[in-house]
Amino acid sequence: MTAPTTDDQPAPADPNATADGPSPATDWWLPRIVAAAAVLDGVARRTRVVRDAGLTASLDTPVWLKCEHEQHTGSFKLRGAYHRVANADPQRRQRGVVAASAGNHAQGVAFAAAAFGVPATIFVPAGANPVKVARTRRLGARVEEVPGGVEAALGAAARYAAAGGRLLVHPFDDPAVVAGQGTLGLELLEQVPDLRTVLVGVGGGGLIGGVAAALRARRPEVRVIGVQSELAPAFAVSLRAGRRLAVPVGSDPTGARERAMAAARGGRPCHRPSLSRPGVAPRPIADGMAVSEPGRLTFELASRLVDEVVTVDEAAFWSAMVLLRRVGLAVEPAGAAPVAALLRHRELAVGTTVAVLSGGNLDPGVAARVSALAALPVPDLGERQADDLRGERSRAGVSGASEVRTTA
Repeated sequence: MTAPTTDDQPAPADPNATADGPSPATDWWLPRIVAAAAVLDGVARRTRVVRDAGLTASLDTPVWLKCEHEQHTGSFKLRGAYHRVANADPQRRQRGVVAASAGNHAQGVAFAAAAFGVPATIFVPAGANPVKVARTRRLGARVEEVPGGVEAALGAAARYAAAGGRLLVHPFDDPAVVAGQGTLGLELLEQVPDLRTVLVGVGGGGLIGGVAAALRARRPEVRVIGVQSELAPAFAVSLRAGRRLAVPVGSDPTGARERAMAAARGGRPCHRPSLSRPGVAPRPIADGMAVSEPGRLTFELASRLVDEVVTVDEAAFWSAMVLLRRVGLAVEPAGAAPVAALLRHRELAVGTTVAVLSGGNLDPGVAARVSALAALPVPDLGERQADDLRGERSRAGVSGASEVRTTA
């Protein structure tokens, strides 16, 4: 689903702008991100950054954690959702706001709608995280479940919005949403002045697109790395192909897609045991990343501004959540993706590195398992997870925060 072309959408002002949307050029984006920061001032939290002693020692470079899971509504999604609603035509906004989401964007939109005193209707995939759904309802939104995944929910939301002339707040493929997410990038530059590498989880691409646009405008030498689940690798596959591709979430449990991706990068696949029953497509534990096709706008931004998108296996998500839980950070699977990437791709940590912990709305079952694993002695976690944890603790002795920053 591409960015809407509505009468309240900002018109492209850059001479390099495409005919149907904004320009990927950073000089088009920077003033919009700065303006979004002004709109969000006093609304979104300026979340802290925490230096992780264990990762820093293990990777031989400073590693900071951007605690966006401590944002209002428990996710970065508040930034883009609120900015989009705030910039909408007031009459259209008054008719109600509509969104589709696996849960975090839903809460952001519900929060914004409540702030402006307008009704909100959210379409979520059937079986969505019950914690996220319950919190969305508590914020006053009406929630409709849709079978068929995120894309089906997006379609239902678009039809409902169009039928009533309501404001559709897309979860990622909207310039106002991307600009709002980009404010996180501006904060990073102030909080970590020597930043060299930032890792960001990727679902639809709104966060990495906004962060990359902000960083490239102010500090073009900073490396921007995206992280996806191997079970939802649409961005990684599309970037390697040079065009947007639809990759069904959880498809091909036999591993043929992984072999094709490895061949494309000139390497050999890493064979891992199947995580699903034969003939049943596995679902990624990171529900917030379960998007089967990049957005038009976000793919264009990533193609020009992002250095690389890597994928990680399901076990790495669990290991990352356990590591974070051991230092007192309750982070959902998608939010832990950057740490999972550092466990699997140590070479990504070049210079001072920030891992963006994008969300903390844990499913109760996942939270219980993470807490149980975190309480176990390291050798009892299982070979793969134990290797991860031993590696992080081997030189540090213990993984923990040695410094906290809220401002530069």
